Amino acid sequence: MGKTSDLTAVQKTIIDTLHKEGKTQKVIAKEAGCSQSSVSKHINRQAKGRKKCGRKKCTSSRDNRTLQRIVTTNPFKNVGEIHKEWTAAGVSASRTTTRRLMKDMGFRCRIPCVKPLLNKKQRKKRLAWAKDKKDWTDAEWSKVMFSDESKFCISFGNQGPRVWRKSGEAQNPRCMRSSVKFPPSVMVWGAMSSAGVGPLCFLRSRVNAAVYQEVLEHFMLPAADQLYGDADFTFQQDLAPAHSAKTTSTWFKDHGIPVLDWPANSPDLNPIENLWGIVKRRRQYARPNNAEELKTTIRATWALITPEQCHRLIESMPRRITAVIEAKGAPTKY
Repeated sequence: MGKTSDLTAVQKTIIDTLHKEGKTQKVIAKEAGCSQSSVSKHINRQAKGRKKCGRKKCTSSRDNRTLQRIVTTNPFKNVGEIHKEWTAAGVSASRTTTRRLMKDMGFRCRIPCVKPLLNKKQRKKRLAWAKDKKDWTDAEWSKVMFSDESKFCISFGNQGPRVWRKSGEAQNPRCMRSSVKFPPSVMVWGAMSSAGVGPLCFLRSRVNAAVYQEVLEHFMLPAADQLYGDADFTFQQDLAPAHSAKTTSTWFKDHGIPVLDWPANSPDLNPIENLWGIVKRRRQYARPNNAEELKTTIRATWALITPEQCHRLIESMPRRITAVIEAKGAPTKY
């Protein structure tokens, strides 16, 4: 054997071990079962280190720092825009190099998370609310019925599924996705507690105070009977105009139902948002073609939500409140 590449891993280990013990190359070659020249080359390569092969990099460390600054300054730019700005700064590199370096830096193209926009006053109120509720136990939160409305669309929007296609198939109907200006959609009201979920209500018109009170009468009260029986509970709702209307407040007083005070623009504090997320993710796999199929998919998915899932979400309330306090009222990951 004259090449070090022909040496096995065991032979290389023997050579390294015996060399550290001070053995001669002749003795090492005999023990390892290879030629003395192979031993010599292996030892010399280990001592000097192998030189790097391949094409020399076309960008310097300074160029790379410029690229990182461009991406960090405006992370919503696409690769083409970033590459154009980078080359305008005097860097000579291809678009492929730009994408590869961004990947090497740890940047990945992802759909951005959506967070509510909060002003200073709202953050202050959220923080005060969280501090007031920080000592609530799981038992106290289990007495709260959480509610919310959510909109479901048939269209997947701009961030929908991709398609695998060959060159020249861009206009092939098989590879195209239909796009409509106003996609069919449904608005749904739902409620949940640590005991499970209540019945869904599909809203047919714009939700004003009168419509909302009909929902409370025909869907919230049955949900309360289903989830709490004769036990007392507190109802949670956001600060939508229909919810905070005087007639709605009167309705709650007439029915003897206490309403939980709630900070504005705080979907991250409402565990039912996680259930809507589950339904929407499963809806993507069902691919409904019209509003009726969409409703059927929503009902079926909602029925699969277990009391155990709801209980775990209610148990997350102390963590959500801690996160708001740590963020000083700013939106959290929930």
